[in-house]
Amino acid sequence: MARASRSVTSSGKWKYCNPAYYLKRPKRLAVLFIVFVCASLIVWDRQTLVREHEVEVEELRKEITDMQNRLEVLSNAHGGKVGEVALRRKTTKSSKEVVDDPVDMERREKVKEAMLHAWGSYEKYAWGQDELQPQSKSGINSFGGLGATLIDSLDTLYIMGLDQQFQKAREHYSDSWVANTLDFNKDYEASVFETTIRVVGGLLSAYDLSGDKVFLDKAKDIADRLLPAWDTATGIPYNIINLSHGRAHNPSWTGGDSILADSGTEQLEFIALSQRTGDSKYQQKVENVITLLNKTFPDDGLLPIYINPHSGRAGYSPVTFGAMGDSFYEYLLKVWIQGNKTSAVKLYREMWEKSMKGLLSLVRRSTPSSFTYLCEKNGGYLSDKMDELACFAPGMVALGSFGYGAEDSQKFLSLAEEWSLITSYFLCKLAWTCYNFYQSTPTKLAGENYFFHDDQDMSVGTSWNILRPETVESLFYLWRLTGNKTYQEWGWNIFQAFEKNSRIESGYVGLKDVNSGVKDNMMQSFFLAETLKYLYLLFSPPTVIPLDQWVFNTEAHPLRIVQRNEGGSVGNSNEKQKPSFRIGGRKEGRSG
Repeated sequence: MARASRSVTSSGKWKYCNPAYYLKRPKRLAVLFIVFVCASLIVWDRQTLVREHEVEVEELRKEITDMQNRLEVLSNAHGGKVGEVALRRKTTKSSKEVVDDPVDMERREKVKEAMLHAWGSYEKYAWGQDELQPQSKSGINSFGGLGATLIDSLDTLYIMGLDQQFQKAREHYSDSWVANTLDFNKDYEASVFETTIRVVGGLLSAYDLSGDKVFLDKAKDIADRLLPAWDTATGIPYNIINLSHGRAHNPSWTGGDSILADSGTEQLEFIALSQRTGDSKYQQKVENVITLLNKTFPDDGLLPIYINPHSGRAGYSPVTFGAMGDSFYEYLLKVWIQGNKTSAVKLYREMWEKSMKGLLSLVRRSTPSSFTYLCEKNGGYLSDKMDELACFAPGMVALGSFGYGAEDSQKFLSLAEEWSLITSYFLCKLAWTCYNFYQSTPTKLAGENYFFHDDQDMSVGTSWNILRPETVESLFYLWRLTGNKTYQEWGWNIFQAFEKNSRIESGYVGLKDVNSGVKDNMMQSFFLAETLKYLYLLFSPPTVIPLDQWVFNTEAHPLRIVQRNEGGSVGNSNEKQKPSFRIGGRKEGRSG
């Protein structure tokens, strides 16, 4: 009886496999057909996704291989051993054996001539004032009369070998001139950030390059006037301070909060000042900020741009690698480099690596041209907007990929593979987008920011160009670290666009609109400090400001890497510096 029951049950199951069963029941046949079609579509879609993923992975591997094959060796401080974390290459020539390319030499001279034109115009029409207004042939004290363009230009003049111009600028810092004319004791509400990166950074760089102690003395003078800004309940600095009275506060438009970039972009300069004077107070002030931020540092390493200086907590505000966020992430990496990549600065590297993982979460691609761009984030919402300011990121990521010495290669093998993928991605993709910020406009100059749209790629948002350096900065790092001359060609095209659209008889001006080419009336000081300097170095041998001996602040002022003790204490290096190279700036800009 039991066997018969099982037989009947089995026969009943097999009837569903008989086509005749469905022919007599058309509704069930229709359902079966729909199920079959849906299953087929799901399988086909998954196979398509797998194939597309395999193609993308293979393309990425080819890009990595290509980058590895083209990378040149960077010597580190330990006798020429490779110091990269991700991109390993065979040794070819040492930096001393590099032959200066005739084309590079010609282009370098063109950039030097541009610097002479810019500097000569400033000297003629705005000498001693902060910035030149070329169209009206007049000067303007946009930084309270601190001589911003003069200070910003010192190291550029020195690096380019413009000794006569440098010496004339230096004379303005002789004791008699300082006593009678230049005075930092001004009743002026100064930006702590701008004053640090331009004035403190510019003076320290001039000291490191020339060894002239007058520059160090003036850097200490202005830094002492900025220090009260850090006297808050948490040590997070106020962003504005009166240079005469020492009263500090934040701008009203932030609701009383401090700005992330403005509070986290003084570390390089103040640590360097402590190293050179032997006075640890500068370093302690700025490093306390990072220690505090690390206590609540998120796993993705992304901080909103507003921070409460009383509680130390981040406010509800955008996350961005553009304006007001950018250089905080840049300095996490560069302080680690400045600190000889030792255990004393390990925290900075760890925080930076977290931030880079967070950065990848902001990466999107446009359609139909697949331009890679960085979104801005506000809460859980991503905005398809990218500032030209964020174009420093490809160079930063490339610099960060050269992380650890060869002796650590096995220890950091998995990290090396991860950073190889990240670096290759940015080398090939994000830099191309930034270059196309320039190439996509009639003037071939980039707007201030761009928006990305489905099936329309990108469009200019704010359409002015104020001579910014960020794209050229990245091209310099990418060329210096890879040897790929494509980046030089891109930089040369950008330089020619500046020459065609921004150069006038009395200096260089920005554009009010990159589409129409209408000119403004301002030669930003960072054009001389950063844009022209990076263009000059883009066509200079690696022996000029070698990256294993110097680190650039965010205003492109190179600071010498000196020994830092493991415990983080500073030593007195207040002796005359000697240049050790052969001579051959993310700022709040204004539209004039």
